[in-house]
Amino acid sequence: MYKKIVLTLAVFMCFGLNGHAVLKEKDLANTLSILRTELTNYHSELEKRAGLQKEQQQQVRDNIMTAWGKSNQNALMLYSQKPEYVFDLTYACHEATKQYRTFKESVMPFRLFLKKTNQEISRYDSLITSLSSMYTVNLSERSKIDRNVCLTLAVNIRHTLKDNSEQFTEYIKYYKMTEEHLRNLDHYANKRYSDIQNSIFSNSGTNYLEVLSRLKKNWIETKETVETKYFVKSKTISQWAPKFIIGLFISILFYGAIALALNILVIRFLIPKRLCTPSFLEKRNCVMLSTSVISLAIILGVVRFTVDQNFIYMASGLMVEYMWLLGVILISLLLRLDGNQIKSGFQIYSPIMLISFIVIAFRITLMPNDVVNLSLPLIQLLCTLWQWYVIRKHNNNIPKSDVFYTYCSLLVFSLSVISSWIGYVLFSVQILIWWMMQLTCVLTITCLSGWLREYSRRKGIMQQPITKTWFFRLVYSVLLPTLGVLSVMIAIYWAADVFNLSDTTKRILTQDFIHTTNFMASISTVALVIILYFLFAYINHTSQGFLYHHFEQSDPSTAASRMVMAKNVIQVVVWGTWLLISLSIFHVSNTWLVVITGGLSTGVGFASKDILENIYYGISLMAGRIKVGDYIECDGIRGKVSSISYTSTMIEATDGSVIAFQNSQLLTKNYKNITKNHGYELDVLEVGVAYGTNIAETKNILINAIQKLGITDPARPVKIVLTQFDDSCITLKILVWVNVLTHFGDDGIIMECIYETLNAHGIEIPFPQREVRILNTSNKEEAEAISLKQE
Repeated sequence: MYKKIVLTLAVFMCFGLNGHAVLKEKDLANTLSILRTELTNYHSELEKRAGLQKEQQQQVRDNIMTAWGKSNQNALMLYSQKPEYVFDLTYACHEATKQYRTFKESVMPFRLFLKKTNQEISRYDSLITSLSSMYTVNLSERSKIDRNVCLTLAVNIRHTLKDNSEQFTEYIKYYKMTEEHLRNLDHYANKRYSDIQNSIFSNSGTNYLEVLSRLKKNWIETKETVETKYFVKSKTISQWAPKFIIGLFISILFYGAIALALNILVIRFLIPKRLCTPSFLEKRNCVMLSTSVISLAIILGVVRFTVDQNFIYMASGLMVEYMWLLGVILISLLLRLDGNQIKSGFQIYSPIMLISFIVIAFRITLMPNDVVNLSLPLIQLLCTLWQWYVIRKHNNNIPKSDVFYTYCSLLVFSLSVISSWIGYVLFSVQILIWWMMQLTCVLTITCLSGWLREYSRRKGIMQQPITKTWFFRLVYSVLLPTLGVLSVMIAIYWAADVFNLSDTTKRILTQDFIHTTNFMASISTVALVIILYFLFAYINHTSQGFLYHHFEQSDPSTAASRMVMAKNVIQVVVWGTWLLISLSIFHVSNTWLVVITGGLSTGVGFASKDILENIYYGISLMAGRIKVGDYIECDGIRGKVSSISYTSTMIEATDGSVIAFQNSQLLTKNYKNITKNHGYELDVLEVGVAYGTNIAETKNILINAIQKLGITDPARPVKIVLTQFDDSCITLKILVWVNVLTHFGDDGIIMECIYETLNAHGIEIPFPQREVRILNTSNKEEAEAISLKQE
């Protein structure tokens, strides 16, 4: 109904208020001629739509009267509800608040239409004044005629717009009356909502043991309540009469039997044999049950939108939601569990499915509080014991995730039993419905996550480059966690919707539980910040992946070192942006933030002087002085740079140890970057030959032998120089350029080559010799004199 009103006004606003205007032309005569054409066309359009406007105005009037009648109907329904009929009362409150909210949204186009109409009237008033006061002495006869025609048309158009405005102004008066009536209804409904919330979270004063102690009396009162509500004879047949309730459940059973029969026929007899694998046959019963539930949900959805009956519309909507939840659980079991686990999986979720159906049935039938208080605590206790039984019997045959969910279900059952037995019956119902919704969402996400992991394992996605995996990571790292966060609020919203408390729940989720001038936070804003965390974590990881891929493609040898600085920059930018957005979402005051950061920065500045110094040197090192993979030497320690951070540099020493140098230490102690230049270093080796050896020939022999090894720098030849005449030999220094990475091994190979080469050519490598002499004297028994002579 309200959509028709909005559509009607949209037609008026689009066609009835067309802006006919002229621009600056060659002269006044040409302008008047064009204006005459524009106004003539507009006037013709208004005359053609005169009949349509009258019909639409009548339709608007009828819709207003219908809205007034519906508001009176909702008023009678709302004011006649008894407080002890919670389901009836919540339904009536929901209808009243829904009509008021829809009405407020629909009244805005009326006011906007009147505002535009008044602007048009004012514009034509100015146009009429301008044409009336126009000096016509210098105008041609043709221009005078155009001016007079334009004036006449402008006056007629102005009168038409004025009449339309007055007509809709009258409608606005009726709208204001209806709005005032609906506002009072909405105010009363919100008060009743508040009472219902208090009844959910407050003890009624009667625990279930007291109810059982007065069982006979309570049974009689409950019986009288049921007879009064469902079996009172009336001359007028209500849409909420028991025959419609019974007929609905019979229809559900009938359509469910048809859906089950059709699915059995299709799955058992029409599916090709090549698809009937052993795995499919083990799951066939679950497949038939899942497809039957989905088929029944579709049938009920069609019924909901084709049958014009309030009870059927409400009840079929709730049943469609329940069938969807049931279908999700069955499909999740079908996709995640093996054939020998399906039966156990169905058994462990049966208690929660049954109790949820009972609660939905109570809601559909608008069950009185007396019936709920008397029957539900006992049903909850039986379902709790059933849940404990299936856990002990079937938990060894299901995945670990489902084992965890079963214990969560048992905990929820226990809380609901305790709540209902101490008097919080409605609260226990809310707990059960919330867990049913939450479990459905969790199983959906678990199923999607497991399927994605299996798909990733089969395709080897994690081993592929980022250019091929970014979309998969987006779904797995952002979409699934986002669904997990939203599922909590969605489950709460759906659970509240069973009591028609969805509007109240929406207000609770968006209302700030922390509200100060410097900081505001609500459940929805906290959820938004968490979702943004997953998004920015993905952006951080993906950006680094793409950048590293680019470095690998351009220069693989320097990719790791170039990535160190880029990684730090990306992290600062990404997480800094997330922090600023989060502060904006929480409405953190800039003044408050400046004062706090100013005070902190003063203290932190003094305390972190050394840290800041290391960060400065770290940025200097990352700029290109050192890169990951370089070999450096500092304080006599040689090793490979494994990582560079803002405060320290990690080195894998040649002895296998890992040493962390502060960045300031490297620069103050004049480290040596051995691989920065060309990757070779000069080694000086010494060897001694005997006196009388041909030095020139020895040098040539050794140079040729060393160069044949192929381990020296080909651009720098081996050099041998005579350095010293020692006591027992002539010392030669051998200058070789060896690879930094194989420095120690190459030195050993070269020394071994020198030794074997000299031996092969008969060149002696002398060694120090000592001569011991024993002198005898006549006056002493024995004397020892040692003369050391080195040759």
